[in-house]
Amino acid sequence: MEAKAVARYVRIAPRKVRVVMDLIRGKDVADAFAILKFTPKAGADVIEKVLKSAVANAENNFDMNIDNLYVSSAFVDQGPTLKRIHPRSRGQAFSILKRTSHVTVVVAEK
Repeated sequence: MEAKAVARYVRIAPRKVRVVMDLIRGKDVADAFAILKFTPKAGADVIEKVLKSAVANAENNFDMNIDNLYVSSAFVDQGPTLKRIHPRSRGQAFSILKRTSHVTVVVAEK
């Protein structure tokens, strides 16, 4: 049995979140929380929140034991990109792409 949690439209670029996501994929939930706690990246806070939600879903909706859970699947998809304009000299305008992410964490019992 698997429990899943998704955070959509997170305002961090997927490339930055994937660096942290690779650290916890396949790990026990307790180990994953310890890794995320000491990872100095902005994506770590978002992933920790989604992982907590997935564990709560597993416990409350599927009656799984928290001690036996591990991160079976964790991935980040790209969300819609917000397009912004940055004015430059001589009337030019450069575009700024503010990227968003969809973060998904799936936990399962051993």
